[in-house]
Amino acid sequence: MLSLTSPSLDLGQRGLEMAFCSCSSNWRCLKACKRLVMSRRRQAVRCRVSAAQTQPVDVRSSGAVVSTKTSEPGRIPISVLSLLEVVADDLRTLNNNLKSIVGAEDPVLISAAEQIFSAGGKRMRPALVFLVSWSTAQIAGLNELTTRHRRLAEIIEMIHTASLIHDDVLDDSGMRRGKETIHQLYGTRVAVLAGDFMFAQSSWFLANLENIEVIKLISQVIKDFASGEIKQASSLFDCDVTLEEYLMKSYYKTASLIAASTKSAAIFSGVNSSVCDQMYEYGRNLGLSFQIVDDILDFTQSAEQLGKPAASDLVKGNLTAPVIFALEKEPKLRDIIDTEFTEDGSLEKAIEIIHKCGGIDRARDLAKEKAVLAIQNLQCLTPSKFRSSLEGMVMYNLERIA
Repeated sequence: MLSLTSPSLDLGQRGLEMAFCSCSSNWRCLKACKRLVMSRRRQAVRCRVSAAQTQPVDVRSSGAVVSTKTSEPGRIPISVLSLLEVVADDLRTLNNNLKSIVGAEDPVLISAAEQIFSAGGKRMRPALVFLVSWSTAQIAGLNELTTRHRRLAEIIEMIHTASLIHDDVLDDSGMRRGKETIHQLYGTRVAVLAGDFMFAQSSWFLANLENIEVIKLISQVIKDFASGEIKQASSLFDCDVTLEEYLMKSYYKTASLIAASTKSAAIFSGVNSSVCDQMYEYGRNLGLSFQIVDDILDFTQSAEQLGKPAASDLVKGNLTAPVIFALEKEPKLRDIIDTEFTEDGSLEKAIEIIHKCGGIDRARDLAKEKAVLAIQNLQCLTPSKFRSSLEGMVMYNLERIA
């Protein structure tokens, strides 16, 4: 696992209000932590990254530490809806456009689009596009978002949705966000074709943006999706899978799309390449942190909370961060996984071991490390309500495993 120390990280005013302190008094010392950070905000951030043996996370920002503890009296959880309120109008326009963009040519596609786009979800990926678009537009002196910014958000949501449809087919999932999946309702053939159509439609819109750098970025994402699925399929029940391989697969399947979309938003704002690169790294680190958190929740939440069976990845042989860390501590877990859970009670025993030997805790540490890196990547942006929401998205993600 990576070990990161950042002795002078400036989270920014709003970011610090959302951050947590790991000292014994926790929230009582937040103001003191903020004063220390603000007094050193001009100091360069110095990071030490190591792929050595995992140690408990100690990511300091002049005394403040990013944590996932939210149980202090009076602590109000971060609301993702409040974070996205600053782009609520943009998201409403996007929602109105999505169904007509996807399903105008065929009644089956219209029905499929209605099902998938009405299945809930917070539209977090297009929301991130809008937040980065506004943040970088301010740097460039733009008063409004461009048509290309808005089209990019629609393209990203279409690509994400297409990937979900195909994922459900590959995983034979009957439920998505508490609703029946496309392939469950219409069959595998229609689901595959609906996903293919969305990929094709998004590619057509992408080409019409007429920006070769963005076209290359987003096209690579579609390739990454396939690479991620291949890597996952070729490593099922493989107890020798490494943390680095897991992170690469997570990048392909989740972080690649977020990173490419946040960088593309910055490109359309016309900011310099350094800012564009930082937005890419923000999306990459946030995406990895999100995937790690999702993999933790697969072990800590119920089927009702997840909207799918609990521990579903483990059952299918997809070994995620909690399992990889647990395998380092408990050799017996390997023997259980090697049986592919054909023996009665073997799955329950494996889950018990993962919890007891610290697999969940070490995965939490990894998610926090990626979160701190994402916060760092935002320091190139000028303080604004949009940057505050980008910081808040990082902390909201960590609160999901508090």
